[in-house]
Amino acid sequence: MDNVFIVAELSANHGGEIEIAIETIKAAKRAGADAVKLQTYTPHTITLDCDQTDFKISGGTIWDDKTLFELYNEAYLPWEWHAELFKICADEGLVCFSTPFDKSSVDFLEELNNPIYKIASFEITDIPLIEYVANKGKPIVISTGVAEFEDIQLAINACRKMKNEDITILKCTSSYPAPIEEANMVMMQKIAEDFNVKVGLSDHTLGITLPVVATALGARLIEKHLILNKSIGGPDAVFSLEENEFAEMVKEIRNAEKSLGEISYNLSDSQQNSRQFLRSLYVSSEIKKGSMISELNIKSVRPSFGLHPKFFDDVIGKKATKNLYPGNRLTFEDIE
Repeated sequence: MDNVFIVAELSANHGGEIEIAIETIKAAKRAGADAVKLQTYTPHTITLDCDQTDFKISGGTIWDDKTLFELYNEAYLPWEWHAELFKICADEGLVCFSTPFDKSSVDFLEELNNPIYKIASFEITDIPLIEYVANKGKPIVISTGVAEFEDIQLAINACRKMKNEDITILKCTSSYPAPIEEANMVMMQKIAEDFNVKVGLSDHTLGITLPVVATALGARLIEKHLILNKSIGGPDAVFSLEENEFAEMVKEIRNAEKSLGEISYNLSDSQQNSRQFLRSLYVSSEIKKGSMISELNIKSVRPSFGLHPKFFDDVIGKKATKNLYPGNRLTFEDIE
């Protein structure tokens, strides 16, 4: 089985400084990530500069009372940083890819040879954007944080319409942070079955439990926000992992992978060796030659060098062919 592809999401965790973004990439490498994901937009490509009620965030989020434009103006990654960040990732041996939010950002990312495209949860209904991305012929990853069945089906249909079958659908809960009791991780396998796609996890919960659970459920890609230090602040800081936490997550994902093993009833050498401690039939009290074997003079005990316990009823009532003493293995040669 191929290893889970572990993605460190930079998102808004750059504090408005390219040096922080660069150091975060290097932290991702140290922590064991396979890739770093950016987001490519400007406030104007994702929303309108408008303070009408429709454009004000509400509903109990950590961003309530801001306008969408204000949030994205704070969070966006300057486009002039992208080329350098792609290069830094390459130098570190990491894959760098991004989430575009409109056609102009796709065109920009194509100039940088962006190798994978991510569609964010709130863009899953933007079918023209998905078709435009899928038509580039590169792997496409789609989050489902607010998606119903039809939304997922339409997005996948858009990819397949463009002859793009390299689709990974990420189970995601679009709350920030997301309550673990709303993770509903069993849906990951259901999505894989219903849509015949690869699946994974985009995780906004606190901690590292869900990435381990996702690995056990067959995730092929896991995405988690990484921040150098939560003191940097920003829109995503509260549900991001610092380097040591991210490294612990990677370790536990890799341990979970090792634990999955393969579908086989064959035992390892150590397991085979431990079979000696299975039970078998032993003489528990002295039996004279010609005497009857009964429940009073044999027992099923550890270790396993005597007759299999399945023969217990078969040997009861038989006669001993020789004198037998406590601790002797019972064998077929001992009975008649």
